[in-house]
Amino acid sequence: MSFIEEIKRRRTFGIISHPDAGKTTLTEKLLLFGGAIQEAGAVKSNKIKKGATSDFMEIERQRGISVATSVLAFNYKDFKINILDTPGHKDFAEDTFRTLTAVDSVIVVVDVAKGVEEQTEKLVAVCRMRNIPIIVFINKLDREGKDAFDLLDEIEKKLGLHVTPLSFPIGMGYDFKGIYNIWEKNVNLFSGDSKKNIEDVISITDVNSSELDGLVGEKHAHKLREELELVSEVYPNFNQEDYLNCKIQPVFFGSALNNFGVRELLDCFVDIAPSPKAKDSDNRTVNPTEEKLTGFVFKIHANMDPKHRDRLAFLKIVSGTFERNKAYTHVRLGKSFKFSSPNAFFAEKKEIIDISYPGDIVGLHDTGNFKIGDTLTEGEMLQFKGVPSFSPEHFRYINNADPMKAKQLEKGVDQLMDEGVAQLFTLEMNGRKVIGTVGALQYEVIQYRLEHEYGAKCSYENFPAYKACWVKPEDTKSEEFKEFARIKQKFMAKDKYGQMVFLADSEFSIQMTQQKFPSVKLHFTSELD
Repeated sequence: MSFIEEIKRRRTFGIISHPDAGKTTLTEKLLLFGGAIQEAGAVKSNKIKKGATSDFMEIERQRGISVATSVLAFNYKDFKINILDTPGHKDFAEDTFRTLTAVDSVIVVVDVAKGVEEQTEKLVAVCRMRNIPIIVFINKLDREGKDAFDLLDEIEKKLGLHVTPLSFPIGMGYDFKGIYNIWEKNVNLFSGDSKKNIEDVISITDVNSSELDGLVGEKHAHKLREELELVSEVYPNFNQEDYLNCKIQPVFFGSALNNFGVRELLDCFVDIAPSPKAKDSDNRTVNPTEEKLTGFVFKIHANMDPKHRDRLAFLKIVSGTFERNKAYTHVRLGKSFKFSSPNAFFAEKKEIIDISYPGDIVGLHDTGNFKIGDTLTEGEMLQFKGVPSFSPEHFRYINNADPMKAKQLEKGVDQLMDEGVAQLFTLEMNGRKVIGTVGALQYEVIQYRLEHEYGAKCSYENFPAYKACWVKPEDTKSEEFKEFARIKQKFMAKDKYGQMVFLADSEFSIQMTQQKFPSVKLHFTSELD
C-alpha cells in the first residue's frame, strides 16, 4: 500500500463526555466490531480483568472511572482506527484537553436521561475552538429518558452545534423497539441481548411500506414516519464537506451497553470522518503527506508496566513515517535519538512496530528526555503549537509516610509529575515539597500509584495557595524585584525545571503584586507565554 493510501485509511479520534455517559462502554463495543476483543459485556462482567479494556490502571478498575487517556488501535474493514478514550471526570480534564490536540475528530457521548452535562459543554467548547469535526452519539436508549427532539434541541442550544440526525429511535425506554438508520435506510430491531455480536438489520428503502408496520407495529411505524418527516423539514441534509468544516454535526442514537446502534455509528464514521489533518507549527503548517517525519508528544505515562518501570512518551505522528532504529531530532534538546522498540497500543498491551504513518500514536520508551509538547523531526527546527499546560488550583504539602522508602518516594513523585497531571514545587524558604493539581481527585490517584507502583507511602497537608504564577522579572537585580522577593518569600518556590514560581494565596494578592511590582511579570502556565 502506498504512503498516501496509508494516510487516507487512518482515522484517529477521541471519545469525550461527562462521567457515566457510557464513553468507555462505547469504546469497548467499537473494539468488538473491529474484532479486537471477542466478547461484549466485559465492562459489566468480571471478564477482561474486571473492567473495560481501555481502563487498564488498577485504580480505574476499582473506582469504575477513567483517570487517564488510553490509546486503542485496531483495523475495521479497510481502515486503521486509533481511538483515544479520555477521562470524563473534571479532575482529569487536563489529560483530555491535551489529547484533543492529537485527534482529527471526536465522538461526543450524551446520556439519554441526563442530557448535556457541564463537562461535555467544556470539552465541546475546546473542540469547536480547535475546529475538530464532531459526531454525537446519544446513549442508553433502552432506559427512560428525554424525548429525541428535546435532546436534539438541548444539544444545539447548550453545545452551540448544528445537528443532523443520521439515525432515529423507534420508541424509547421500556417501549424501545429499535433504530431507523437514515444514513443506510434500514431498520435495526432491538432484542435487548447485550451479548449479540451482529445485529439483525432489515433493509427498508421506503418507510411508507407496510413492511415497517409488520416489524415494529402500526402505532410505532406511524409515529416513526411522522418523526422522520419532521427531521427532514427541521434539520439540514447531511453534507460531508459541512461536517468536515464543523458546520454540521451528525447524531446517532443507540445503547452501547447492549451493543446496539454502534455498528451504524462505526460504519458511517469510517466513511465520513477525516483522515489525518495538517497541523500548525510555530513557523509553518505541516501537511501529513510530507515525506519527512514530524510528530509531537501529547502524553507521558510512567509505569505502563510496573514490573519493568517503563515510562512511555505518546507521540502523535503528523507527517512522514516513523521508522524503528532511525535517528530523529529532539527539537527542544537539539539532540538525535534512535528508538529500538517503538510501540503500537492496545490499552496496556503493546507490540513493537517497524513503521508508523501520520495519524498513528507511537509509544516511545523514555528515560526522562521528553516533556509534554516536545517535537520530533528529521532535522527541521519547528515546534507544534497548541499543547496546553495548566495552572494548578489545588495545593498540598507532600510528606513521606515511610522514612525507609525516601528514594522510592522521590523517584515516584519525579516520574508521576512528568505525566503532566500534577506539578511539583519546592519552597525556597524551607525546601518543603508542594504538589499542585487541577483537580482534587488527583491526590488520591498519586497516593495510590506511589504505593502500588513504587512501594512508597505519602501523606498530605493543605498549603494555603490560590494559584501558581510563573515569575519572569525584567531584571532580577532591580530593587523592585528584590523587594517583591523579600515580601513574598514565604510563597516563592521553584518548579521541577528550576523556574521561579509565586504561589499566590488569593486573587487579591495577584492583583496587588501586578500593581505594586509592574516589572515582575506573572504567567499562569509554565510555558511563560
